[in-house]
Amino acid sequence: MSTTEFRRHMPEASDSLRRRRSLWSYTKLDPIMLMLLITLCSFGLFVLYSASGQDTAYVQRQAIRMGAGFGAMIVLAQLDPRFFGRWAPWLYALGVLLLIGVILFGVGAKGAQRWIQLPGFRFQPSEIMKLVLPLMVAQYLAVRALPPGLKHTFVALVLIGVPTVLIMKQPDLGTSLLIAASGVFVLLFSGIKWRYVFGALAVAGAALPGLWMVMKEYQKQRVLTFLDPESDPLGSGWNIIQSKTAIGSGGVTGKGWLSGTQSQLDFLPESHTDFIIAVIAEEMGMVGVLMLLVLYAAIIGRGLWMAANVQHSFGRLVAGSVTLTFFVYVFVNMGMVSGILPVVGVPLPLVSYGGTSIVTLMAGFGLLMSVHSHKTMMLR
Repeated sequence: MSTTEFRRHMPEASDSLRRRRSLWSYTKLDPIMLMLLITLCSFGLFVLYSASGQDTAYVQRQAIRMGAGFGAMIVLAQLDPRFFGRWAPWLYALGVLLLIGVILFGVGAKGAQRWIQLPGFRFQPSEIMKLVLPLMVAQYLAVRALPPGLKHTFVALVLIGVPTVLIMKQPDLGTSLLIAASGVFVLLFSGIKWRYVFGALAVAGAALPGLWMVMKEYQKQRVLTFLDPESDPLGSGWNIIQSKTAIGSGGVTGKGWLSGTQSQLDFLPESHTDFIIAVIAEEMGMVGVLMLLVLYAAIIGRGLWMAANVQHSFGRLVAGSVTLTFFVYVFVNMGMVSGILPVVGVPLPLVSYGGTSIVTLMAGFGLLMSVHSHKTMMLR
């Protein structure tokens, strides 16, 4: 191309770039994060078709829920972070009241009482706290001097502890751990002194024997099964034994899509929900698992980059918490399916079949995009 032609095309290219930037600025969505999430959800639907026994009804319902999740993400991304900050205390109070309501008059299933029944549908209040708790802790700390002192750290821990204990009473250990982690991550991003962190770890370690005493019998059994799954191979150890068999049998490249024996012959329980990573390992091998890990790493890395570029405390704390909570989902699910962590019922994010967790996760990414699009806003 000649110099004259290059100069002639430069304004056109510049105008096109400005239009693209204007589009993303108008929608307040991060294009890189959006494409990563679309890719992950598409991969999830692809795997779910095999994991569900080629049941298109599962795939259709999952696609609808993902659509609702993207809708929630887009709506929340448009809102000013100050809106979330103002409403955080009220939403937190409502969430705690709903959790108390679950204990008093909630409905149960499979030995757990986690839902509130309303005319025509029921919902799980603990899912609300996955978003509300980090907002509440971030709002409390952001309007105070950072890093927080001992007094404000204690108050933040109380804010974290109340919903965590209420959810453990349902009982729902997996969700309570995720919610506690979302609040603790806010504290860590606030620059809390390391002596407080080590002190908390020491207290937690000393409290472990007491925790064992208050755990439900099925929770104790999960820990014992984690330590020795072969002690009850046809009972409590069945899930993890079949899961590790599926993972190991996949080898490097896998047996091929729709060709996994453990999942297709129903040896692997919960293959379309909590144990779906075992299906990926069996059918796509180590290569498929590594591809998924790279995708997760890209989402987490992009989220941390977005959090680091937010210039106000509230948004930075929320963005960091949302991103690291997503990481905990991935780590805990893969850890429990591979046998390095006890089974606690945490889904593989945006891949496992489910409804509420997908919408909650996508709403979290909406919060992330909201604070990133308002990254230079001053909350005070």
